[in-house]
Amino acid sequence: MTTPSPIENYLLPGKRVHLVGIGGVSMSPLAEVLQQMGLTVQGSDMTESKTVAHLRGLGIPIAIGHNAENLGKCDFVIRTAAAPDSNPEIAGAITRGIPVYERADGWGAIMRRYPNALCVAGTHGKTTTTSMCTHIFMAARKDPTVMIGGALPLLGSGYRVGEGDTIIAESCEYRDSFLRFSPTVAVILNVEADHLDYFQNLANIQRSFRRFAELVPPNGCVIVNADNASAMTTVAGLDRPMLTFGLSEKADCTAANLQWAHGRPEFDVLVRGEPYAHVALQVYGEHNVLNALAASAAAYVLGVAGADVEAGLSGFTGAERRFQRKGTFRGADVCDDYAHHPDEIHALLTAAKRLDYQRIIVAFQPHTYSRTASLFDRFVEELRQADAVVLAEIYAAREQNTLGISSADLCRKIPGAVYCSTLEETAQKLREIARPGDLILTVGAGDIYRVGEALVSGT
Repeated sequence: MTTPSPIENYLLPGKRVHLVGIGGVSMSPLAEVLQQMGLTVQGSDMTESKTVAHLRGLGIPIAIGHNAENLGKCDFVIRTAAAPDSNPEIAGAITRGIPVYERADGWGAIMRRYPNALCVAGTHGKTTTTSMCTHIFMAARKDPTVMIGGALPLLGSGYRVGEGDTIIAESCEYRDSFLRFSPTVAVILNVEADHLDYFQNLANIQRSFRRFAELVPPNGCVIVNADNASAMTTVAGLDRPMLTFGLSEKADCTAANLQWAHGRPEFDVLVRGEPYAHVALQVYGEHNVLNALAASAAAYVLGVAGADVEAGLSGFTGAERRFQRKGTFRGADVCDDYAHHPDEIHALLTAAKRLDYQRIIVAFQPHTYSRTASLFDRFVEELRQADAVVLAEIYAAREQNTLGISSADLCRKIPGAVYCSTLEETAQKLREIARPGDLILTVGAGDIYRVGEALVSGT
């Protein structure tokens, strides 16, 4: 399917746009921005939600369920990446000749209206780093527009619509979505094998990130992790201004005098050897030192004062589902984390081991059959680092199990691990083994967080 003209031709006051999946984390802020631009906005979603209620409160009509009749007299359609051509509204638009654009097309066009478009990409750490950037730019009173793939307590949601000259956007590589964006500053946190249901291999992923970096104009900047060999390979020979970050001395933006207090890092940020900021983080782990350095580097190139970096990061306590404390159960602390890639699990467990717990219990729900199969041995390797492992069944997300794989296959490779076919069984197993002094981590990008919530609520 092709569209007849650039989406800019439709982003005009008075045009009527229909958003399919309007309640999504990146669709709902798009709806608000388009409304502020003078467009008439309407949409549909599969379920009622707080987000849908909020948008209705702004005067945006929203239908529940997808039906071609919902299109009404719209001039064009923007769809969530989860809506296929077979969706009744997409199919109806195609039949009627109504242009259909991707969500990323809309955000990319909007970015071109901002002098500063800070886009944060990478296999891991996008949500946290984008959140850190938001805290910094809010502390600097830059009044940014923000789009994050997770809720941030500071905002009370995953987005905000500001009136400043900066837009900060989490930028996902899946299906090359971020290639529709228009970054003036592109952050590349890391480049690793993931989403292998779409990308053929690591080299294919590197090519996609390379194209993302090439979107930056000659007067912009690419910020890249000097400690990540794959990321550095990706940008080798790139003809764009570049600033590297990392813990190694070769990085332009690095941490000096790194110290740990109860698992939390404190350090000086140096840019090309010169002091820029002193950071005391409220979140755990070396991976968050790197995330903070990336956010600091972005702030530096956009002219933010080091004092604002200090203030912004000191108030950052984490994004939702990132080592998020849920409560206690029988003397054990219960935390939840979105980690769904072996590298993320490694970072999570490394951070957890710095804390004073007798045992670390991981309840893990793998995310998608293709990821579980392609990274099977890595999952086994990392999960073995926990003191006890409870495996929930794989969360299918967008996939069908054509590979015939199960979490039970992982279980057989991890000594002492227990397989549970349902979340209810997972919660019950944790009730049986939990004891004072434990850290119980519910881990995964699906609905495993419900298990921790069931434990602490007693349901």
